[in-house]
Amino acid sequence: MLETLKRLVQEVNQARNLEQALTIIVSQVKSVMGVDVCSVYLKNANDQYVLMATDGLQDKAVGKVVLKTGQGLVSLVASRAEPINLKQAPAHPNYKYFKITGEEHYNAFLGVPIIHHRNVVGVLIIQASKAQRFDEEAETFLITVAAQLAGAIAHAEVSGEVDELNTPTKKRVIDSRPIIGLPGASGVAMGKARVVYPLADLDAVPERKIENIPEELEKFEKALSAVKQELRIMSKRLEDKLPVQDHALFDAYLLMLESDSLSGSIRKRIEAGSWAAGALSETIQEHEKVFNEMEDSYLRERVDDIRDLGRRILMHLQQDAPTETDFPPNTILVSEEVTPSMLADIPVDKITGVISVRGSRTSHVAILARALGLPTVMGASDLPVRRIDGREVIVDGYSGRVYVSPAETIRKEYKQLLTQEIELSEELQGMNELPSVTLDGEKIHLYVNTGLLADMSPTQTSGAEGIGLYRTEFPFMIRQRFPGEDEQRLIYRQVLEAFATKPVVLRTLDVGGDKALPYFPIEEENPFLGWRGIRITLDHPEIFLVQIRAMLRASIGLNNLNILLPMISEVSELTDSLALIHQAYEELLEEGEELLMPKVGVMIEVPAAVYQAGSLARRVDFLSIGTNDLTQYLLAVDRNNARVADLYDSLHPSVIRAMLQVVESARVHNTPVSVCGEMAGDPVAAIALVAMGIDSLSMSVASLPKVKWVIRNLTRERANEILSEVLIMEDAHSIRAHLSEQLEQAGMGGLIRAGK
Repeated sequence: MLETLKRLVQEVNQARNLEQALTIIVSQVKSVMGVDVCSVYLKNANDQYVLMATDGLQDKAVGKVVLKTGQGLVSLVASRAEPINLKQAPAHPNYKYFKITGEEHYNAFLGVPIIHHRNVVGVLIIQASKAQRFDEEAETFLITVAAQLAGAIAHAEVSGEVDELNTPTKKRVIDSRPIIGLPGASGVAMGKARVVYPLADLDAVPERKIENIPEELEKFEKALSAVKQELRIMSKRLEDKLPVQDHALFDAYLLMLESDSLSGSIRKRIEAGSWAAGALSETIQEHEKVFNEMEDSYLRERVDDIRDLGRRILMHLQQDAPTETDFPPNTILVSEEVTPSMLADIPVDKITGVISVRGSRTSHVAILARALGLPTVMGASDLPVRRIDGREVIVDGYSGRVYVSPAETIRKEYKQLLTQEIELSEELQGMNELPSVTLDGEKIHLYVNTGLLADMSPTQTSGAEGIGLYRTEFPFMIRQRFPGEDEQRLIYRQVLEAFATKPVVLRTLDVGGDKALPYFPIEEENPFLGWRGIRITLDHPEIFLVQIRAMLRASIGLNNLNILLPMISEVSELTDSLALIHQAYEELLEEGEELLMPKVGVMIEVPAAVYQAGSLARRVDFLSIGTNDLTQYLLAVDRNNARVADLYDSLHPSVIRAMLQVVESARVHNTPVSVCGEMAGDPVAAIALVAMGIDSLSMSVASLPKVKWVIRNLTRERANEILSEVLIMEDAHSIRAHLSEQLEQAGMGGLIRAGK
């Protein structure tokens, strides 16, 4: 049964549209369970349940049978969100008969809800003519099917909308809806989707139509020839090293490549208008399905050979593909998982927005997108990535909504909102030279977060008072080895010189978790609780000392360096780190360098540091609260996991109280406290941060004018009143809604939603 379920889910995931997916479900479930009827009802925008597919009822009933809320057994299953198993369905008071279905012959009824992200999106039903209750095994299997297929149905539903299954003469029964993701970077963007996918990933290849068929056929033939040549070379090289029967595998591979069923099918798809990579992907998946259904285990295992050949061809197609010309102006970058390197590979002036199926607001690509001012939606798990290449897309980075091939009314609305966005942005630029002071004279220092030298120019003109967080891991991540002391010194010198009269905070190497170095791999089952941050550099003092020496040497004559230590979880780690910093300092003095000892601070980003904030504060010059990880650890929520990302909110009561405790502990030792996590750049959170007594905030360049606007339109007294109201609230949603309402009332709603 497990194999049957896997095969069913795979077929549904590979369906080209909603209609095909539902047809597969009803026919397969009916066959496997040996029942007379299997049907699927889906909820439309009016909260009605529409018969969308059936195997056993009259086909003409599809799209015609509609059940309102509270009507029929289908609606009852949905409202209860649990199975209903009946021996005599027609005798139930909720039974609703539709003559068009021809279901008068069926008595037994079992319906289970299809639930996706806590919402009932449909109902899966089986029926039988015999008056009987379905046994427990049948019930649990149908529940398992519905649970496994919920995401696939939601995905296929969107795909059906995108593919415009319904012809102009066919009534649409599932209304067009936005795809709901997570806000990644605020703003609104409109443009054409361009799907980017990893090298040699057959399952990620998007569908794309082409006009120049001969050119595409030529690309395929070139890639095919290259793979054949590779196989011949490998065959020759291993001729004397492999037994005859094993060496014959290369001949088998070459025969497969030359067969009409493989290469011939790919050519036919290209001739029908598909690009080579898409034709290859579809053909390989088709062969994979055939091989998986074979009874012979040896033949089933050959599916790996087919995929290997497909990956080899795809690699050559990708290597020969043009890059920059693939990205026209107003490109919306789309991928299963957008990475910082993907953003770096595309000219920034051509990208207008970003959509990622995986990840959350605090993923590093979202942080980078905010720094670049690119509206971004993360965690859009229902997005049919492979089928939206070239489509018009709207990205709403405030609400986390994505509209694919939007209706004209939606397009007009967002064009107007985009115009207002531009007007508001221009107004905010006028705040660059204004001080960050509350209405009653309280100064809140505003700094910027960065990690790229390319950010220096916009950072210098942003009105920032310095750099509150420079992520030194970026220069490490783009190299194929650890950078040397002089390499690092030159980078840090440029950063320090850019703000020669202002403070610059350089964070020591912070890798591990979701930040990997290609030349220093760390394989762990639970990386966020593993070897990362200061734990790595203390275990490798040779790496730490080189970096500290480079920082100190870079600061000579400027004296604006501040060093920040990440992931400190106990006092002994701080003590060991300070000892190494002083060692590097003394070494340089002995070498004749003239330098001053910089200020040293600690990041508060694990719960242990919150409860030891006083002990840490009396040993350092400043504390900096990293709200990204602090929120993750306090709430036990993986901030990169889209499934639980809606639970991740730095305005959770526990996070606010933890931050208050840090401020109070630091105040005893007169140690200033900053916030350098993404919370610092959130205009909604700015009210609470001012009231907490935070001395400085560090954020992306794009967020700085927005936060400054809030500070300049607020008194500390009013902020304290609002924080008092917040502290009696028991959930993040209520707190965020209350703070958002304060911004709306103050005429600053444009900071948290599209428009002014």
